[in-house]
Amino acid sequence: MVVPHDALLPLTLSLFLFITLSAALILVVLSTRRPREIPLLIAGGLVVLSLLIVAVTPVDVPPMIAVVIALLGTALAAAGGSPVTRRVLEVATHGRVPEGINGGIMLRPAAVPGIVAEDAPAREVLRGGTTIGYLERLGVALAIVVGFPEAIAVVVAVKGIGRFSELAAAEARERFIIGTLASLLWACVVGGLVRLAIA
Repeated sequence: MVVPHDALLPLTLSLFLFITLSAALILVVLSTRRPREIPLLIAGGLVVLSLLIVAVTPVDVPPMIAVVIALLGTALAAAGGSPVTRRVLEVATHGRVPEGINGGIMLRPAAVPGIVAEDAPAREVLRGGTTIGYLERLGVALAIVVGFPEAIAVVVAVKGIGRFSELAAAEARERFIIGTLASLLWACVVGGLVRLAIA
């Protein structure tokens, strides 16, 4: 079978995107339990390389392949953001804020002499952060892929309103802001890559 010359570049780009997005997805899934820097850097590098190539190569990906690329990219945006965000938070907090078993962080109440004991038990705040993060990135990536980026504002607003009462502690505010920005950045870059490739 002979492939027409004008179809060779779109097929090559499609194959390249499929391979790089698949490799990045495998690397981030392997880093889900314990975020490791090298696999996450390689995954991020593959995403950025793919974005640069798609940005400078205005080629239309065939429709059937575009569906596969969109599904693969959306999965990478949603799943990949978790280990990336956790690693960013670990670097930002220097590992001082322990994670809870429900996706939140463990905080001890501020010690006030005579009122709060220094050995008071820690409580988990920002519970469900992992699940919320997956849903947030899925919503953001889908909004970009379908060409409706205004929906990102709705996602961020819902998250902010839902978490408002838990942001009294400085550690919680810091984690919320850094985590949200890292998560959104990952989802936006991957979603933008997919949008450029299939639009």
